[in-house]
Amino acid sequence: MFKRSTLIVLSLIGLSGCASTGSPLQPATGELPAAWAAEGRAESGIDKAWWKLYGDPQLDRLVDEALAQNSNLALAVARVDEARAQLGMTRSNEWPSVDANFTRSRQQSSESSSMPLPPGTPRERNDYRATLNVAYELDLWGRLRHTTAAARADLLANEAARETVRITLAADVVQGYFALRAFDEQIAATQRALATRSEWLGLQKLRFEEGVISEFDFRQLEADVAAAHAQLPSLALQRGQQENALAVLLGRSPKAIYEGAVGRHPEEAGSVPLALVAPAGLPSELLLRRPDLIEAEQRLIAANARIAAARTALFPSISLTGYLGSESAVLRNLFSGPAGIWSLAAAIAQPIFAGGKLKAGIDAAEARERQALIQYQQAIQTAFKEVRNAILAQVKMRERFEAEERRVVALRQSLHLAKLRYENGVASQLDVLDSERNLLNAEQNRADAQRAQRAAIADLFKALGGGWKS
Repeated sequence: MFKRSTLIVLSLIGLSGCASTGSPLQPATGELPAAWAAEGRAESGIDKAWWKLYGDPQLDRLVDEALAQNSNLALAVARVDEARAQLGMTRSNEWPSVDANFTRSRQQSSESSSMPLPPGTPRERNDYRATLNVAYELDLWGRLRHTTAAARADLLANEAARETVRITLAADVVQGYFALRAFDEQIAATQRALATRSEWLGLQKLRFEEGVISEFDFRQLEADVAAAHAQLPSLALQRGQQENALAVLLGRSPKAIYEGAVGRHPEEAGSVPLALVAPAGLPSELLLRRPDLIEAEQRLIAANARIAAARTALFPSISLTGYLGSESAVLRNLFSGPAGIWSLAAAIAQPIFAGGKLKAGIDAAEARERQALIQYQQAIQTAFKEVRNAILAQVKMRERFEAEERRVVALRQSLHLAKLRYENGVASQLDVLDSERNLLNAEQNRADAQRAQRAAIADLFKALGGGWKS
């Protein structure tokens, strides 16, 4: 009987080499740009601290603070730790489990049962038992291996998701910081215009009192000063809201959010926007560097592995169990020679009928894999769209900023000429007011254009999965 059992086990091991429990993972294909299929990789490495390109030490400190304290990033790190622990738990199933057990029992038998005790047998008996137990499942069909592979892919996917959060967080901090500086510049421009108009109003008030100008001209100028005053509260409100939003991104405490302020480096006069050019060949690296694509790919790998694990439910499961120990009625004799006990057993279980449960489990796993494949293909499409949009935006926003800069220079000269013409009686006060309004509007638009150009650069780094090293 033992030889027959051994033969059955060896036959099953031999058949395991021919068993097919999973289909190979097919990579997502589609119509890709020519640069995607180019041989080799770009001679550039990922630069995770891409925000240093802006050359702003205060921004560097804020990004470092956010990476250290942001709650969303901390949550992503915790998910990675959970996935790593889950992988360890899953991998442990591939190894034998060993545990020690000690029991002490006391029982009394009936003298009136259908099977009376032999003469001289005491009704009350003690039993002491100490064993070392071993259990092991033979993974002939790869169920445990495929389950471990799925858990490993889940870990890699969570690590990629953490990196996505990290890149998005850095981009959000950069964009929030430069939005804050844009509000600073817009408020400063409004205050400069207000100071100029107030000074002009004081001079015109004297002329009005002397009867040189009409009340109509004076009240026009007075209303223009009030209009500049009215813009400041709105801009200050937007700046405060942006500062609070940035403080939350930095992971600051409620007290710090309420009481503190976000430091920033003052805007340098005549600052030139960054001219950023993406190195050639980057599209061919996109799958290797964008963490959201890596995550989608690992989710697909995990789903494929779970199909293979689900198919193994159709095959027999073989488990080995055994124990080695001692058993005695008296504690002092527990570890004596005659008290030794041992056991070794093998069990084979083959599903025969489960009402379609096993087939349904396989169908569900295959459906989840199809979902993961579609999500992977969608991630690729989104990646190309975001890269193209980001490259186009950073070029066009730079052009917008340069145009606004030229407009500001021209309007400053126009205001100077309008004042000269007014003082010489060639132009009216309305021409001066129009020039002042146009200049203030242009300076505010220039600040916003510079913010948009810097934000577009951050979007480009985000779309490419980080910076690069030449």
